[in-house]
Amino acid sequence: MTGDAVQVTDLTVRYRGARTEAVAGMDFTVSAGEVFGFLGPSGAGKSTVQNVLTGLLRRYRGSVRVLGRPPGDWGRDYHERIGVGFELPAAFGRMTARENLAAFASFYQGPTADPGRLLDRLDLSDAADQRVTTLSKGMRMRLNLARALINRPEILFLDEPTSGQDPVRAARMRDVIRAEAARGAAVFLTTHDMPTAEELCDRLAFVVGGRIVAVDTPTAFKHRHGRSGLVAEYRRDGHVRRRVFDGSGDDVEELVELLRAGALATLHSREATLGEVFTQVTKVRL
Repeated sequence: MTGDAVQVTDLTVRYRGARTEAVAGMDFTVSAGEVFGFLGPSGAGKSTVQNVLTGLLRRYRGSVRVLGRPPGDWGRDYHERIGVGFELPAAFGRMTARENLAAFASFYQGPTADPGRLLDRLDLSDAADQRVTTLSKGMRMRLNLARALINRPEILFLDEPTSGQDPVRAARMRDVIRAEAARGAAVFLTTHDMPTAEELCDRLAFVVGGRIVAVDTPTAFKHRHGRSGLVAEYRRDGHVRRRVFDGSGDDVEELVELLRAGALATLHSREATLGEVFTQVTKVRL
């Protein structure tokens, strides 16, 4: 698959009885092999867009094309080609993790991934033969991702995939998701986890009040919302000190002296964190 996997133009959704539109004229694309992050405060319209793209919501205005067609035009074949992993894990509680993946694989007509290999990729091999009811939330979330990957989807829709994970397992899940993009799958990701958004996403869209207010790469957002200057940590008199050099006065000469003396411990630009970008763009604190 090459080109745009998702093309959305002027998408508008208003629920019955609502005074305002849940989605108010959105335009965006998601390319094959791209991880596209959809960020915004609760109630911004993110879930509504997910529901449209996955075929759960069919009452909308505008143009939505996924893999070249409106989702509703695909019929049953649509779910052969997409993988869905939402925040609430979906599994058969009385069955084991391995049995769950085998059961979900049986729903598809096309080729499926090996359940054992998926369980290993997501650090679930030791729990493969445990009933799902005995698994922790983090384990069930990893199983949720494995289930979304079982049919080798061309597009992956994920909502808070790293919820409930320790840092090591969250990093492992990000590696798995990035590998899916590397093989050519498009990934549409909604999350409030800024490390996941920063490390995974090629582009980010910030959503507020049913509208996309900004789209760019994580790096461009951080530079744009940061401030000029350098932040230095350096050693002096047995202590580590911190100073911001903004280019004024004798800053340059002092920074050069610290470099010559070998006193610098760290030196980096004053780019904003993605959490700070979220706050500035959406006007909502995380």
